[in-house]
Amino acid sequence: QVELVESGGGLVQAGGSLTLSCAVSRKIFSIKTQAWYRQAPGKEREMIAEITSGGTTNYPYSVRGRFTISTDNANNRMSLQMNSLKPEDTGVYYCNIRRYEGFGGEVYWGQGTQVTVSS
Repeated sequence: QVELVESGGGLVQAGGSLTLSCAVSRKIFSIKTQAWYRQAPGKEREMIAEITSGGTTNYPYSVRGRFTISTDNANNRMSLQMNSLKPEDTGVYYCNIRRYEGFGGEVYWGQGTQVTVSS
């Protein structure tokens, strides 16, 4: 059983910064992508930062230049540095890991951490 546990959420003023962390309970092999998703109130969950096994990062326009995803595979952790936060960044943030389909294709999710940005 694999568990992903996010931490670091909270209340921050617009323009501020937060760093989210995701601790993975054990080593996962054959990872295709590691990512952070956000679910804003009344909206669908969306990917906001992704890093592939090759190290390529992807960000939607809404967070590009402000958010940075990083991984520490030796310690089974990933992080999301969020700068210049805006009220529209408010939501529940989830970490996500996907394995290659040829190795099972499992998708793992954390339980989420709340980020609230006040104006």
